[in-house]
Amino acid sequence: MTFPAPLTGVVPPVCTPLTPDREVDVPSLLRLVDHLVEAGVHGLFVLGSTSEAAFLTDRQRALVVEAVVGHVGGALPVLAGAIDMTTNRVLDHITSVTAAGAQAVVVTAPFYTRTHPAEIIRHYRRIAALSPVPVLAYDIPSAVHTKLPAPLVLGLAADRVLAGVKDSSGDLGAFRELVNGARTHAGFGVLTGSEVIADAALELGADGAVPGLANVDPHGYVRLYRLARAGDRTGARAEQDRLCALFAITGVGDPARMGGSSAALGAFKAALHLRGVIDCPATAEPQIPLSGEETERLGKILAAAGLL
Repeated sequence: MTFPAPLTGVVPPVCTPLTPDREVDVPSLLRLVDHLVEAGVHGLFVLGSTSEAAFLTDRQRALVVEAVVGHVGGALPVLAGAIDMTTNRVLDHITSVTAAGAQAVVVTAPFYTRTHPAEIIRHYRRIAALSPVPVLAYDIPSAVHTKLPAPLVLGLAADRVLAGVKDSSGDLGAFRELVNGARTHAGFGVLTGSEVIADAALELGADGAVPGLANVDPHGYVRLYRLARAGDRTGARAEQDRLCALFAITGVGDPARMGGSSAALGAFKAALHLRGVIDCPATAEPQIPLSGEETERLGKILAAAGLL
């Protein structure tokens, strides 16, 4: 399948189901993919934050890409995160995920060491020069502690270094600047990573959405996207409000005993388990699982949303 330019629609960042001993549960992963495809999503993003890529071994990362690409058989574009601290390590991941069939890669700024904007530009230029597939930037300052400024991203878009950007910064003003600037760069896609302002992002002109909650309710995000594209602001807002209420599942984990990653990823997996999509709600170590009481509260939110 030829990678679309720009990428549009709902592109869920696919969770990575694990067995109780923390190996990739391939049968559950493929059921999850079927769950998403049946809902009408427009692409799949594996090995991102919601996929727990930071917790997976290189062997597990390759297995995820091979399994998903092989299962969809070219019916949808599959993007893979190539996320690591330095340029050369990212290039190693790109070699692996493209050998497994990924049709584009999603890359953050370098992290661990502090980087200057000139070094970030150098990072993306070298990666794009050596990557056999299109490169999308991944703006997630909460994880890498560097915000990708809109002028930097748009400059790389103008030079056709980047094919798009997934913006998970939560900065709607900067997102607006990206969308407005992207209008002059044919083929460059701007995607929001937000679960709760996807309607606003689409109204601003985003090409699509990459919301983690779409694992749990892909039909809802596909409806939202279609309503927004049809110009039905009222319908899109109503669907977004419903999804915002569902997003409350990420708050059932007690912040006194777990971090935000455990709470959010644990919620997505617990919801998928309760819905019968995956066999086990385990998250990767050292994340803390939801308790039975927290899972019970999560189930009530799912039931209220009509998902149980």
